[in-house]
Amino acid sequence: FHHHQQNTKLWNFLWKNGVASQAGNILVYPVDGSHWLNMDILLRELDLWYIPEHARHYSSITLPVPRASSLEDPQYMASFLKRSLEIWTRERSILSFIKLKKENIHLLEAAHRCSAEMARLVMEDKQLMEKLKAANFDLILTDPGVVLGSYLGLPIVLNVRWITNAEGHFAIAPSPLSYIPTIRSLVTNKISFVNKLKNFLHYGISLYVDYGITRPLYQGLINEFIDPNTNIYSLIQGADLWLRVDVVFEFPSPTMPSVVYMGGFQCKPSKPLPAELEAFVQSSGEHGVVVMSLGSLLGSLLPEISEIIAAAFARLPQKVVWRHTGEKPSTLGKNTLLVNWLPQNDLLGHPKTRAFVTHGGTNGIYKAIYHGVPMLGLPFIFDQFDNMLSLKARGVAKILEATDLERENMRRMSKRHRDTPLKPMDNAIFWLELAMRHKGAAHLGTESYKMPWYAYHNGDVLVLLLTVVVSVLLLTLMTCRVLGRALCQKKKEKLQN
Repeated sequence: FHHHQQNTKLWNFLWKNGVASQAGNILVYPVDGSHWLNMDILLRELDLWYIPEHARHYSSITLPVPRASSLEDPQYMASFLKRSLEIWTRERSILSFIKLKKENIHLLEAAHRCSAEMARLVMEDKQLMEKLKAANFDLILTDPGVVLGSYLGLPIVLNVRWITNAEGHFAIAPSPLSYIPTIRSLVTNKISFVNKLKNFLHYGISLYVDYGITRPLYQGLINEFIDPNTNIYSLIQGADLWLRVDVVFEFPSPTMPSVVYMGGFQCKPSKPLPAELEAFVQSSGEHGVVVMSLGSLLGSLLPEISEIIAAAFARLPQKVVWRHTGEKPSTLGKNTLLVNWLPQNDLLGHPKTRAFVTHGGTNGIYKAIYHGVPMLGLPFIFDQFDNMLSLKARGVAKILEATDLERENMRRMSKRHRDTPLKPMDNAIFWLELAMRHKGAAHLGTESYKMPWYAYHNGDVLVLLLTVVVSVLLLTLMTCRVLGRALCQKKKEKLQN
C-alpha cells in the first residue's frame, strides 16, 4: 500500500493481482519523501506501472490516520532544516552539538510514534486484515512496515539504508567500531584514536535511540499482535532480503548473502532539455554549467546563506542553474538562473555540466555518480554528512569548497559504478522474484540475531573453557599441595625415626 497526504492522513493499500500463472502479488508499504521516490522507480520497473487511485489491477483501501508523520510533512521538514541551520551557523560548540542531537532525536521520536500508531490502526481493522490475508501476497516490499509484514507472516524485503536507530549494516552483519563508521560520526574507515572516541560516542547515541525511544514505541504493538519475546530491532534483523546502496559508494564492511547491492537503479540516460533551458546551458560556452539542488524539502535556505551562495556563484565563469523557491538574493549574478523545478537527471547527464551542488541525498548522489559529475556538498541532516564524507574520501566531492573540484576522480568512480555483471535494476528484480518463488529468502539470512548477546560473542563457550581451565589449575594446585604435605609428613617421620 501507498500513503499520501491530503487534509487528513490516508493509507492506501494497493496490490497487484496475478493475471498469469507466473505473476506475483506484492504488498507495498512505503514511506513518503525521497524514500518513496526510489521505491516508486523500482515498482514501475516490476510491471511498468504507475499508481493511480483506481486501476484494473489494483484495489485501493483508504483509512484516516489521526496525525501525519513529521517526516512526511514538507512544511515541518523545511522548518526543521532551517532550525538546524540556525543552531549550527550561530556557534559550533558542544552546546550546539547537543541542541542538534535533541532536534534530531525529537524528529525521529515523532516519526516512529506516528509509524507505530498507523501500524496499530491497520492491524486493529479486522475486516482489512481479512482482505489482506485473502489476497495471498508473495512478499511485502517495505521501508517501515516490518510489524505488519511479520503479523501477516509474509517474506519481508527491505528497501532501506537506515533502520530505526542507525545505519542498516549494524543490524545485518558484524560491524566493529574500530573501522566501521557510525551514522553522523563524520569519520572514514581509516579511524584514528580520536575518531574512535567519536565513533563510540555516536554509537552510544544510536543505542540510546534504539533502547530508549524506538523499541518502547513499538513494543506494546508487538506484544499484542506478534510476540512479547521479540522487539522491533529483531523483526528488522529477520528480514529476508535487504536492497542496499552500491559498494562503490559505501566504505567496505562485512555483509551477508541476503544483502542485494543495487545502488544506482534509479539512474538512466539523460533526455533532451526543454528548449529554453537548453539555450541557457549552451550559452555557457567552454566553461559549462553548475547545477544546484538541495532536494525536494529544502527549496530555499536562510536569506543570509542564500546571499553568500549567490555572491559566490556570481564570481564563477560557469553558468549556474539553481533550484530556489525563496526570495531572490540581492547578490544574484547574471550567470545564475533560478528555477522552481529542474530536470535533475537530464541536467546532470548534459555534456556541459561541470559540477553538482547538492545537500547529499542518496538519489541525487547516484545520478551524479552515474553521469560522472563531481559534487560540492552542503549537507544538513541525517546521512547527508556521511554521504558527502564518503565521496570526499574518494576524491570526487568537496564540502563547501566550490572552486576546487576534480572531475577525473569522478569519472573513475562512475566507471567503477557502471562496471557490474548486471544492471542494478535487473539485479533488484531478480532477487525480488527469487523471494517470491521461494516464499522468502531465509536460506540467505543468519540466525545470529536470535541469539542472546553472550552466545553471539561466545561468552558461554568462553565461560565453559575458563571454568575447565580454572578447575584443572585448581585441581593441579590442590594435588600438588596434597602431595607436598604428604612428602613433608614422610620426611618428618623419617627424621623422627
